[in-house]
Amino acid sequence: MPRAVYLLAMGIFAMVTSEFVVAGLMPQMAAGLAVSIPRIGYLITAFAVAMAAGGPFLTVAMLKLRQKTALMALFGIFLAGNVLAALAPDYGVMLAARIVTGVASQAFFGVAISLCVQLTRPEVRGRAIALAMNGLMLGTLLGLPLSTIVGERFGWRVAFWVISGITVLAALATLAGVPRLGRAEGGGGVREELVAFKNPRLWLALSTSTLIIGATFSAFSYFHPILTEVTGFRADTVPLLLIGYGAATVLGNTVVGRLADRHAVAVQLVGLALNFLFLVGFAVFAHLAVPAVMLMTGIGLVGVTMNPAMATRVQRTGNARPLVNTVHSSFITLGVIVGSSVGGLAINSFGFRAPLWVGAALAVIGIGTLVPDLLRRSGAASAAVPDVVDLEPEPEPVAAPAADPKYLCTARS
Repeated sequence: MPRAVYLLAMGIFAMVTSEFVVAGLMPQMAAGLAVSIPRIGYLITAFAVAMAAGGPFLTVAMLKLRQKTALMALFGIFLAGNVLAALAPDYGVMLAARIVTGVASQAFFGVAISLCVQLTRPEVRGRAIALAMNGLMLGTLLGLPLSTIVGERFGWRVAFWVISGITVLAALATLAGVPRLGRAEGGGGVREELVAFKNPRLWLALSTSTLIIGATFSAFSYFHPILTEVTGFRADTVPLLLIGYGAATVLGNTVVGRLADRHAVAVQLVGLALNFLFLVGFAVFAHLAVPAVMLMTGIGLVGVTMNPAMATRVQRTGNARPLVNTVHSSFITLGVIVGSSVGGLAINSFGFRAPLWVGAALAVIGIGTLVPDLLRRSGAASAAVPDVVDLEPEPEPVAAPAADPKYLCTARS
């Protein structure tokens, strides 16, 4: 696999660590900024809303730039937001910093995934996306606990400075190791980018991604209170359990990446069905320690790990350009917002098991969004159409010279 894909994962790791850092340092930040903990919680919401709503607009502004130039510009904006956060004298400045970093983070995801597509052969693009998205998984597994430890020991501002340092390292590595390519394949102006959104099947694929992530985050957002209040674990044990969950996401992401290129729809169907079973099982057996941990780990294996299959389906239905990828990331972020907010409302009415049932319901709806594509696939099979893979024809591998930097992925991958 091209070295550049691993470097893009490093950039995504910096973005995700910044996204999660507030969740681990809420009491310290509330004391430092002289506000309540709920107001610090709004910083998480602001980051997510900025990602979903602002990311596509920033991507549009980057369309005329070369991919690598766009990445460096986004690194600069993201770094400025984190430095502003580290220096924030009051809550208002911190809120502005979170909005800046959220918008830059979402645009970075779109451009980075598009660049992964340019760097690799068609038959291994799902694997490349999975490797890049391991930056997200490692942000959950390592970024959140490490930034929390740093913030608790040295102050929350130091945590933002550390993230700024990681961002600089990732930017320098990208500058040195990512080849200078043109704009995204087939890329053009805004009109050309918007043509893909006329396809109703693209909107269906985007909605599936929202529901997959919504089902997962309705549970993930409340693992801590569920594990302490229902299962009975001590609060200091939960971080260790979440590390296990994070390890499961890394494993699941790797497996899905191997399957996504040829079975994108099937992988999402199986993933949603298994997630439904794990969520229902967790809801029923949440009071028992061993089943609860096993079922929570299962959610880690088949939840956010669907990202490579989701991205592959969206790209084949629309295209692999930055705007489609960024809008897709926005729909994923919308899933985070929907899952966490509806899960929270359910707790108020039905208790701590309720988010698990909400997640199961969203998984069922997600399966429903796959039905049209499954029916099309069944019809294509009955008509004996050869080589139909997930309803979209597999792109023909392009024989490129070994020296062409666009195709750095060889049989060694």
